[in-house]
Amino acid sequence: MTLAPASVAALASRGVKVPTYDRAAVGIGIVHFGPGAFHRVHQACYVDDVLHSDPRWGICEVSLHSTGVRDALVPQAGLYTIAILDEQSSFRVIGSVKEVLVAPESPSAVLERMVAPTTTVVSATITEKGYCLNKEGGLDFSHPDVAHDLKHPEAPKTFVGFLARALRIRHDRGLEPFNAISCDNLADNGHRLRRAVLEFVRSSDPSLAAWVEKEVTFPCTMVDSITPATDDALRARVKEALGVEDLWPVQREFFSQWVIENKLRGPQPDWASVGVTITDDVAGFERAKLRLLNGAHSTLAYTGSLAGYETVSSAMSDRALATFVRQMMLEDIRSGLAAPQGLDLDRYIEAVLRRFSNPTIRHLLSQIAWDGSQKLPFRILPTIAENLAAGRSIARLCVPLAAWFHFIRWMVRHDRQIMDPLAAQLTELAKSCHGDVAHDVGVFLGLEKVFSGELARNTKFRAALENAYARLSSVDSPARLSEALAGIG
Repeated sequence: MTLAPASVAALASRGVKVPTYDRAAVGIGIVHFGPGAFHRVHQACYVDDVLHSDPRWGICEVSLHSTGVRDALVPQAGLYTIAILDEQSSFRVIGSVKEVLVAPESPSAVLERMVAPTTTVVSATITEKGYCLNKEGGLDFSHPDVAHDLKHPEAPKTFVGFLARALRIRHDRGLEPFNAISCDNLADNGHRLRRAVLEFVRSSDPSLAAWVEKEVTFPCTMVDSITPATDDALRARVKEALGVEDLWPVQREFFSQWVIENKLRGPQPDWASVGVTITDDVAGFERAKLRLLNGAHSTLAYTGSLAGYETVSSAMSDRALATFVRQMMLEDIRSGLAAPQGLDLDRYIEAVLRRFSNPTIRHLLSQIAWDGSQKLPFRILPTIAENLAAGRSIARLCVPLAAWFHFIRWMVRHDRQIMDPLAAQLTELAKSCHGDVAHDVGVFLGLEKVFSGELARNTKFRAALENAYARLSSVDSPARLSEALAGIG
């Protein structure tokens, strides 16, 4: 037996949280593109909370490609289970999904949902490539799907194409535009989406461009919650907890955060009542996440890997490493951050450290270590530059950089594949290193795509980086790592 409306009421007696609102009375007010795991543990969960007090905001899910979510959820009337992974895990059935459409099969049905007067939110989690952007951040007109949408606007393939067509229809029918909300983990995601839509409309429908530019809102957002992939173990746990089978359950950590720029127009769910932060400073929240959470993640990834740890939680079980990361966040990163209204940085830091220590989340250090050349210039280097300018210490901040150098050298020595756009160049640099601290650090500082010439020439930075590199040179175990980190700062 699979999860179904008839079986939901009985689940409460098994300790499962279930919808207590009347699902039959729920209308559709949100169209969401990309019904993957993150959306279903995140935005759809917030909407499920809203529906207990306001039934207007059910979701029509739209898949741009795959039929998998539709095939799993339609037999369950849109119901699915979230496993909340914490010290004491829990289970929750979500009822906010009212409809699932596959765009290539029924583009007209998708458009009709988007132009319905009751639809005031069109959102997306389609990953960066789903926006069809070029290297400059604008719309990639050479993309075959974009070219198709320009020729066949009535049957779009891209999210941007669907937005443009739906906005044209709403304009012609005299309807107010919806709010177009990107929920992807991209900096300035609203600005990126707005630029792409405006470039598409100006190219294909110039008479509409002025209306879109003036009337349509594209708020920036920030989203956060660790979401491990669904596997057979999760399916088995859910079946045991519910007593019925769920064709596609999902899982996440307890922590969840959603920040939306204060630009929304027209009727909206009462987002703030269910824990969403509405702010004029999404960038401030992004900066805090990038430097505190992501910066600490990279530190754990490279230092922890050198010591032989496999996951974030196992690295955090190392008292010396956990203490080092905490001190770096509190003393070296926090000092240069201006907290946006609504964010307590001290509480945020403690929440991040708690998340890192969650043993039920298997977050691989090797995965976080990917693409270091792309991540470190945003996660670590701006804080170093600001601390140098302010005369603050950079000793601890140089550790993740030095650990990255050693990590790359280790990968090359052991003939492991480096997952990085600069993999070939990094491999050659690592091969030219021979253990001399000044030489090796100089080799890596020659990476102009990572280190600016001004920073690479800074004597204080170079001295701190060489000290960190020397300390980490012999790290191959937790004990060696503890010795290396002692006294830094």
